[in-house]
Amino acid sequence: MRHPLLIAALSLFALLGLSALRPPVVAAQELYDYSATTEQSCSFGMDKGEASQRCQVPIPSGCLVARAPGTNKPWTTISKGGKTVCRFDEKHTDWKTKITGTCGRCSTGHCSVQFIVRFDCTNQR
Repeated sequence: MRHPLLIAALSLFALLGLSALRPPVVAAQELYDYSATTEQSCSFGMDKGEASQRCQVPIPSGCLVARAPGTNKPWTTISKGGKTVCRFDEKHTDWKTKITGTCGRCSTGHCSVQFIVRFDCTNQR
């Protein structure tokens, strides 16, 4: 014999238990007023023992280097594979007319690198 009250109590318990498993509702984060950005990059590959290499990131006409959110630093990324040391060359980079990435000697079978710079082009109209 089934007990309707027992079935109703178990059903309510199951519903309450399942709702406890759901993630809590979180309010949407406030959007920050960041400008849209575009990015440019330069890249190259190197064989083992190959001496240092460099490349220049093109600067779109009318654009400025974007600042990383919350900082005054240029918004950049260096992505590399293999064992080499890479950086933006301070002597050949002024962040307004030229941006140069450079890497030292490749000490693994092959090295590859991509220098990425984000730009703010909102004033280009």
